Amino acid sequence: MLLVCTAFMLAAAPSAKAQFVVTDPGNLISGILNSANEIIQTSSTVSNVVKNFNEVKKVYDQGKEYYDKLKAVNNLVKDARKVQQTVLLVGDVSEMYVKNFGKMMNDPNFTPQELTAIANGYSTLLNESTELLKELKQIVTNTGLSLNDKERMDIIDKVYKEVKDYHSLVRYYTNKNISVSILRAKKQNNTKRVLELYGTAEQKYW
Repeated sequence: MLLVCTAFMLAAAPSAKAQFVVTDPGNLISGILNSANEIIQTSSTVSNVVKNFNEVKKVYDQGKEYYDKLKAVNNLVKDARKVQQTVLLVGDVSEMYVKNFGKMMNDPNFTPQELTAIANGYSTLLNESTELLKELKQIVTNTGLSLNDKERMDIIDKVYKEVKDYHSLVRYYTNKNISVSILRAKKQNNTKRVLELYGTAEQKYW
C-alpha cells in the first residue's frame, strides 16, 4: 500500500508538488483501497444478506470522501494522472456495487439466495480490481525508482487497462442481473415497478 502511494507521488512533476501537499493524494489512495478491502472482507464474513449490505454501505459511505477528494486532484503529469484514474476506477466499482445492489435488495424478482450470490459476485470482481493495483509496487523500490520512464509507463498503462476491463465487467454484470429481473417482471406484467426501481434507459446509472 505504501509503495503504491509513493509511486503516485514520485510520478508527479515539481510543478504539481504544492497541490500534492494540500490534497495529500497518498492518503486519499490509501483511504479508497482500505475502503475497498473492507467491503470485500465484510462481504465474506457476514452471512445475513441484509446485515451484510448495511455493513458494506457503511464502509462505502465512510470511504466516499476519499473518492470525492481524489477526483478533484488535477494538473498531474501523465503517469500520475493514469494512476489516479486507475484508483478512481476501483472507487467506481465500489459505487456500482453499493448503489445497484441496494436497489436489488428491494427487488422482489430476486430470492435471498440469489442476492447472496450476486453480492459475492460483486465482491469477487472488486477484489480482482484491487489485486491488480499491487502490480504498481513494481514501480518503486526501497532505494527509489527501479525502472526508466517508458518501463514505468508501460506498467501503469497495463494495470490501468486491466482495471478498466474489470470496471466494464462490473457494469456488464449489473446489466445482466437487472435484465434477469426485467424478464421475470415481464412474465408477471409488472415491468413498470422494475423500471421505477432501476430507472429508464435515459435515467439509469447502471
